[in-house]
Amino acid sequence: MAITNLRDRKREQNRVATVRAAWTLFIERGYDHVTVHDICAAADIAPRTFHRYFTGKEDVVTEPVREMTAIVTEYVTGAPPEADDREVMRGAMLRLARYVVERRELLRALRTVAQQSTHLTATQVVVRTDTDPDIAGRLAARHPDADPADWRRRLLVGCATAAFRVWYEDCLGGELPDPIGHLASILDAAGT
Repeated sequence: MAITNLRDRKREQNRVATVRAAWTLFIERGYDHVTVHDICAAADIAPRTFHRYFTGKEDVVTEPVREMTAIVTEYVTGAPPEADDREVMRGAMLRLARYVVERRELLRALRTVAQQSTHLTATQVVVRTDTDPDIAGRLAARHPDADPADWRRRLLVGCATAAFRVWYEDCLGGELPDPIGHLASILDAAGT
């Protein structure tokens, strides 16, 4: 979604600045030792502005999940109807991988923050499985007569996102000489 007017651009800039300030504090102090007030002070915004964008500080930690989900849904939605669903999912996962590779150090740090927190133990900074039905529906919407509940499409999405999660752990867990090639190999093994 392209942001076209000045107000929306300013809001997005404020949101991004708030996220960066929060992530810096989380990495420096740990999630449990940072308050919304601390984030507001670091981002030079009022608490009211913070709450315009986020319900709480956990939303800031999961911002990469929102961004990653948006990458996949925008890719799938924008794919031409004649493109094969398998090709579309593969393309979406590869685009998502480029996002991760570009932000690998930050995502590693945020994963460490989440693992060290007593409040975020269940939080994962990765594509969530609860988005799979939406992605399958978007794949189906590209075809006029497609059944969004078709098990084959749901299985394809589940395999692609599971393959991505395996790659994500490999990518954040160590240095891969060719991270995109590694994902391509995992997707091949998963049949996607």
